[in-house]
Amino acid sequence: MLPALPDIMLEPLVRAGLLEDLGRGGDLTTSAVLKGTERVRVTLRCREKGVLAGLDLARLSFHLMDPSLLFERLKVEGAPLEPGDVVAVVEGSARSILTGERVGLNFLSHLSGIATATAQIVASMAGTKARLCCTRKTLPGLRAVQKYAVRAGGGISHRMGLDDAILIKDNHIALVGSVQEAVARARKAAGHMVKIEVEVDTPEQLQEVLAGEPVDAVLLDNMPVPMLRTCVEMIKGRLLTEASGGITPLTAAAIAGTGVDLLSVGWLTHSVKALDFGLDFEKTL
Repeated sequence: MLPALPDIMLEPLVRAGLLEDLGRGGDLTTSAVLKGTERVRVTLRCREKGVLAGLDLARLSFHLMDPSLLFERLKVEGAPLEPGDVVAVVEGSARSILTGERVGLNFLSHLSGIATATAQIVASMAGTKARLCCTRKTLPGLRAVQKYAVRAGGGISHRMGLDDAILIKDNHIALVGSVQEAVARARKAAGHMVKIEVEVDTPEQLQEVLAGEPVDAVLLDNMPVPMLRTCVEMIKGRLLTEASGGITPLTAAAIAGTGVDLLSVGWLTHSVKALDFGLDFEKTL
């Protein structure tokens, strides 16, 4: 089972979302329409096939509004979902539930969308050694939970931030003048726990990497499948290989079949489609 992120990491995100939604005057509609004494039982229900992620943020969206609300989780993170599946039950003040609903559903839908897309690509790569990873192309402030959702879908994370590892990209090489010079400078500056990866666009650039100072991994960027296969054969298992650029559920299988170790996909976190959830009234308590 996927280890949950601690509430101390999640609460600031949910609190900020609630404060944004409440604005300056609070929930005008609910305050005007309800007496404030109504108590209800509602369900959080998935409306399409997918994979669950983000239920703890939904829980916090209700509990930050009203700690007395009862929240019963019915599904674990990473669980497959079918249309109509109930993932949680909430009981208590109708006013509190309706006010916290949208923020909770927003997090739940977005993160489950990421987990669902991740799981689809992972399934398409079955039978290969390749693993799927996400990138730093995350929405500002949401990196930790978006990368968590990728893990819920069966993927792994690339760098969490710029301080995780050294990744020498094309612009670094252009500014320095050569692959070998960039690697030499990186090797001199890197601590013993810091890995070095180099981005290459062609087999000729890869040959420069292989001929120079040792690195840990190579990013094969925007290469067609035949070129990827050529590069993997040149490396002969000496470096970790990562393919990136234009990877979709339709292309992932062929790319994974070249023998690369990793497929990195930015759109998993920056533009994935949300999974549809709703809050359904069950009964008055």
